[in-house]
Amino acid sequence: MKLATPRGWYVRGLSQRGGGMPVTRALLTPLSWIWAGVTARRIARARPFDPGVPVICVGNLTLGGAGKTPVVRALAERLAARGKAVHLLSRGYGGSLAGPVRVDPARHTAAEVGDEPLMLAARFPVWIARDRPAGARAAAQAGAEVIVLDDGHQNPSLTKALSIVVVDGETRDDAWPFGDGRVFPAGPLREPLKVGLARADAVVILLPADLAAADPALVQTLDGRPLSLAHLRPDAPPPGGPQVGFAGIGMPWKVERALQAAGCDLADFAPFPDHQAYDEATLRRLAQRAAQFGAGLVTTEKDWVRLPPAWRARVVAWPVRAAFDDPAALDALLAKAGL
Repeated sequence: MKLATPRGWYVRGLSQRGGGMPVTRALLTPLSWIWAGVTARRIARARPFDPGVPVICVGNLTLGGAGKTPVVRALAERLAARGKAVHLLSRGYGGSLAGPVRVDPARHTAAEVGDEPLMLAARFPVWIARDRPAGARAAAQAGAEVIVLDDGHQNPSLTKALSIVVVDGETRDDAWPFGDGRVFPAGPLREPLKVGLARADAVVILLPADLAAADPALVQTLDGRPLSLAHLRPDAPPPGGPQVGFAGIGMPWKVERALQAAGCDLADFAPFPDHQAYDEATLRRLAQRAAQFGAGLVTTEKDWVRLPPAWRARVVAWPVRAAFDDPAALDALLAKAGL
């Protein structure tokens, strides 16, 4: 059973409300110490493998999604425009295949290779491998001149030419990407904030399309790391007429907000856990809900590739892209890595 990302993880100052830390978080804090210790030992003891081509790692510091995949795609597009043979590498989370295997959109399903690799494989060569060095070796042997590693900041198994951390820039109201700064399972962090930032070469703050600039307090929190700003912009307008939206991503409420900000007539919205596998019964319930409103169904590209083929014609995939505010700064970052 998949569990949804707790929205309360991302509330700033939650432990100060009501006179102290919530009881559940207090009980989970010792487990977070163990988690952080195991992660630190694994990183310290690793002997990274060099595949012979540069590896750009795009990761994050939190669970629940910060926008890594759109940044991976934007980086890959930038590298391809510079004439580089770029291949992408992923663990293939949620897929049954261990790899290394090159994703074939005509043959593979999200249940086999994971939703994000399947989505990205429509544009780039994508490899999935639970053994990341084996996947990088396969990509290099297949002609990759540069490898973009999706979600590997806490994976020390590869030598990295550039490590980029993506940070959710949405800080409206009490929303804060690091919550109270607690490590999983007491909070959203994969490791202590300063520890993770110390291994990063740069930080990308990914902002919603309707936010003009990053919160100065967030920028200050990022400890002087080189920063780039990017906005998550719609690649197409949302479908016309009333819609029922749904999403199974790390922070599904952000999809709801983005659809509304883009002018979608959103009659209802259904959140699901990240990487949700949509069965027939769930989809029928969504269709019945849409029929009550005389509405269509809309979801993310990532969710759309997880739909059974018979349902894809009944659901609109709403594409979004990460657009860097200063492409020249991105080029300078790539140049430092020799790319």
